[in-house]
Amino acid sequence: MNTEQAQIYEFGEFRVDAAKRLLLRGDGDIIPLKPKVFETLLYLIQNSGKILDKDELLTAIWADTIVEENNLSQNISILRRVFGEKHGEHRFIVTVPGRGYKFVAEVRESSQPEARSSQSNQESEVETLKNGGQAFKEKAADQGQQIENQLANDHRPQTKSRKTSQLWLFAITVATLAGLSILGFSWWREQTLPATSAAPIKTVAVLPFKSLDGENRNQALELGMADTLINKISSSEELIVRPLSSVRRFNNLEQDALQAGRELDVQAVLDGTIQTAGERIRIAARLVRTGDGKQLWAETFDEKFSDIFTVQDSISQRVLAALTLKLSGAEQKRLTKHSTENVEAYELYMQGSFHASKLILPEARKGLQYFEQAIALDPNYARAYVGLVNVYLSFALSGDVPASEVVPKAKAAALKAAELDETLAEAQVAIGRIAFWYDWNWSEAEKRYQRALELDPNNAVAYFFYAHLNSNLGRHPEALTQVKRARELDPLSLITNSAEGQFLFFAGRPDEALARLNKTLEFDPSFWHSHLILSQVYAAKGMFAEAVAEADKAAQFSGGNSQAVATKGYALAKSGKITEARDALAELQKLSTEKYVAPYNFAIIYNGLGETATALDYLEKAFAEKNVLVVFLKVDPKWNNLRTEPRFIELIRRMNFE
Repeated sequence: MNTEQAQIYEFGEFRVDAAKRLLLRGDGDIIPLKPKVFETLLYLIQNSGKILDKDELLTAIWADTIVEENNLSQNISILRRVFGEKHGEHRFIVTVPGRGYKFVAEVRESSQPEARSSQSNQESEVETLKNGGQAFKEKAADQGQQIENQLANDHRPQTKSRKTSQLWLFAITVATLAGLSILGFSWWREQTLPATSAAPIKTVAVLPFKSLDGENRNQALELGMADTLINKISSSEELIVRPLSSVRRFNNLEQDALQAGRELDVQAVLDGTIQTAGERIRIAARLVRTGDGKQLWAETFDEKFSDIFTVQDSISQRVLAALTLKLSGAEQKRLTKHSTENVEAYELYMQGSFHASKLILPEARKGLQYFEQAIALDPNYARAYVGLVNVYLSFALSGDVPASEVVPKAKAAALKAAELDETLAEAQVAIGRIAFWYDWNWSEAEKRYQRALELDPNNAVAYFFYAHLNSNLGRHPEALTQVKRARELDPLSLITNSAEGQFLFFAGRPDEALARLNKTLEFDPSFWHSHLILSQVYAAKGMFAEAVAEADKAAQFSGGNSQAVATKGYALAKSGKITEARDALAELQKLSTEKYVAPYNFAIIYNGLGETATALDYLEKAFAEKNVLVVFLKVDPKWNNLRTEPRFIELIRRMNFE
């Protein structure tokens, strides 16, 4: 092995073996990294002390692939988590604004081969102990032959009894040693294997299935398979299955299933591959225990695409059987229940979900069209109606469309979904969301969320929106308990983590809010909602420069969301930069000539400027338009200066807050 192949890099408590592509801690424990994350780290440390432009890194790591800058940001975030860097710490990697990154830890180079890690040592010991009996037998045979040869060639007189006793003694010794090796191996397994390896599995993640044809991927099908299997396997109330919002990010073709399982904090992972050819589809699936990598079940299905529902049923049943879970009659019925029997409608639904999940207006509009086409093929497709609800509400919540134009359509779709399937928890949540955002019927919203949790006790979305309701009503302890449960069920959901920061802020715990929001940005630095709430928290703490910077990021990553512009204007006004605040106001007014801008956003800036009467005018206009943002009036501290104003008190009363 040449020096370059055996190159070792040491920094802090970590060590990188470039030849073996390993990252290890000082104690020899291997830290698993995805290939591209490892390549990012290796390039950084090989160029330590230098500022590396983002373009240079992208070219070096993804030489033959065009990727977005976000891929690099995610790799950097993963490395920072691995190194245990807290927010604001720069012990290893420093972000150079407008440029790229620099590895700042002292790097020591060595050409010595990497010492065997504890894991590889254990594997070697396992192999040795497994083969111990055979090794002893082989050694015994050799030694036995030597003894026989010695006895045969010994010129001294030997009696038969002496020969026999020697051979018996040797045989007993060999048997004893072999027995000890077996006992030693058994003891070693008990001492070294994870204690949880044989424990009943109660948490599972279903990863997006991967297309074997990387150049012609059908990501809608990949995610759709995962989504359907998640819904089916969740039929067992004994099992917690991570929702699609947590697993969708693990769709890289090179994704390590066990690493994903560890990040998702589950005991087992279900993943698989998809291959299509004409009208046929081949699906290979496997269930793997996260703790020790043991494969619990695997099977390949080769069927017509029209039989995809049968394949999904088979996979779900076999997974639950492998987990030795017995289903009740009701659970078994849910397991084999199909949302539609129309395969073409199902394909359209998967396409709709894929586009709508991107939370960008043009993509959401595409999603809407696919859901409508699915319903045209199957008017009884309840989940497709829920898809319509989610898209319509996203239009209203983004502030791009007046709520009065889209929420009545969402309400009709939600009621239709519940009529078609009264056991569908998602339909109950959809009705509850409309009662919350638009009807301001708090008791109806609560009833629907409670019903959803009766139908599906592990429904993270129901917990999340129930928490949202309680937060906006000022029931902060209940809200924080429920959002924590939502996060436990869906640990990598960006909106759940971000909203928990928002709820902490409304509960009067700004420092905890900042910690949670910054933690969310470690998952995805471009998640605009977290930047928006960070701006609000900083403004409330009087940290106006930080508030403006975060509002700018929110505007950038959201594509110019008007609420981000308003939040920036508010921070500028509160910091005394009146001219700049009025510039933000002018920007909103210009935007309003191009698209809908919620009156609520104008009220934010006018309130920051101290123009109380005008701010109240816009709030009353927002109320008249049934703008969804007025649900924050009771708890958002930016309105505290208005709480003794009669017009504001009347608004609170008319919204059923009092």
